Amino acid sequence: MKTTAASADVVDSTAKARRQIFYELVSGGTGLVLALFMWGHIVLVGSILTGERGFNWMATMLEDYYIAQPTVVAIFAILIVHAIFASRKIPAQLRERRRMIELAKGLKQSGREKVASRRDNSPFVPHLESMLWIWQVRTGMVILVIGSFHLILLGVDVFTPLFGEHPGIESTTSMARVAAGLWLPYAVLLLCVEFHASVGLYRLAVKWGSDFLPHRHYLHLIEQVIFWLILGVGGLTLLVLAGLVPPPLEFLFSEVSP
Repeated sequence: MKTTAASADVVDSTAKARRQIFYELVSGGTGLVLALFMWGHIVLVGSILTGERGFNWMATMLEDYYIAQPTVVAIFAILIVHAIFASRKIPAQLRERRRMIELAKGLKQSGREKVASRRDNSPFVPHLESMLWIWQVRTGMVILVIGSFHLILLGVDVFTPLFGEHPGIESTTSMARVAAGLWLPYAVLLLCVEFHASVGLYRLAVKWGSDFLPHRHYLHLIEQVIFWLILGVGGLTLLVLAGLVPPPLEFLFSEVSP
């Protein structure tokens, strides 16, 4: 009887381990797809840096070849799947969330408090991986709310003429909406998305590529470079969409005088 019970426990543990691996693969795979899409999205929306003509040319091409329409639906579905599988690690109960907040505060103060037995600082320093995970959880919650709103708004823009004279994305209506006040939620979304994506790829590389990728110190440096680079391009794009700065590459699509 003991042998049978032990065998059943082993089978149950194996099944749970396989489920967890499957959950990790789905969570990591969808996260990778979303991160790569966001980089491409920054490049596509960054066409506004070439002026309204460049932006309209890019948007028209994506719509004429039926790239924009299915992409909106697919990305929204992937976002939901990623949120479901990734949220299993988020504390569900209020008590657990309070403990996570206390942990974050403790990590923030760690290394700054004084040791009673001596005058120098504490030898304990904040755990980088833990802080990254905590902020990834926080940014993920923000992305789920604002990102869903953005995708729904984009879907309405692509499939209906509600915001313009015809269905599809137009530079005039897009810039008008951003300048009217959407720049603020988009700025928050940009910051959260780039942090969440770059940290997510870093943690994904550490988790699955530790045997053949560079040391995590160098991976963290790469993650920081990617974060600031994409954030800079996205920030400049948002400023142009808001009408605060002129498109710096508008000359690329300027009309040639006869």
